[in-house]
Amino acid sequence: MSITPNTPGQRIDLPDAEVQISGRGQTGMEYKIIGSTLQAVIMELDPGETVYSESGGMAWMSGNIEMKTSGRGGGLGGALMRAVSGESLFLVEYTSSGGKGMVAFASDFPGKIVPINLAPGQEMICQKTAFLCAEKTVGLSIHFRRRLGAGLFGGEGFILQKLTGPGVAFVCLDGEIVEYTLAPNQILKVDTGHVAMYEPTVSFDVEMVKGLSNIFFGGEGLFLATLKGPGRVWLQTMPTSNLARAILPHLPTKSG
Repeated sequence: MSITPNTPGQRIDLPDAEVQISGRGQTGMEYKIIGSTLQAVIMELDPGETVYSESGGMAWMSGNIEMKTSGRGGGLGGALMRAVSGESLFLVEYTSSGGKGMVAFASDFPGKIVPINLAPGQEMICQKTAFLCAEKTVGLSIHFRRRLGAGLFGGEGFILQKLTGPGVAFVCLDGEIVEYTLAPNQILKVDTGHVAMYEPTVSFDVEMVKGLSNIFFGGEGLFLATLKGPGRVWLQTMPTSNLARAILPHLPTKSG
């Protein structure tokens, strides 16, 4: 994107951000995802249409958008479960009133905003920080890993997010995204933080790295995620936790 400087008193015209993806939700909502590394999704809502996000997720909106904070996704019990998992206690609904409205949600980390168009009853399992916003028809709930090993050592704890259709939901994934389709019983071993999203048909477990030399000198940690097909999995190249560990040694510290 090139920017031409204006002369004194001249109108300032900046180029529009590049549209990466555009589409329409199942309720009629129109959306476009803009930007390259720090993306945003901008939605146009017809009168009465509603989308929702976690508290604090909205970036900007038109004046005719009405906000309503609620405990969607399981009522009070769902809100308390989100609080236990470290997520926002409540969700915020955005409804267009008195004509077409516009609301935008922005990612807070370099990566990709991915639209997921879910059929009725279709589910997707995501890392617990992935959810950005969704049409009001999409269900958002807590997903527990069944196996103790996966919960204790899986990098995100016992709790993930489950999205249930119908409708379009938007998730934020870290860095670049790589997709694999696993055949029945096919296994993919992954550093736990790189697992971004997978279909419910995929089983998730965690196993300890084999061999003492690998454990003490391999530099890959003690555990790997084991994803077993059938189904699709999406991996992320730059988990937030990995970036934080890389930056930490370079942060200034208090002396003395």
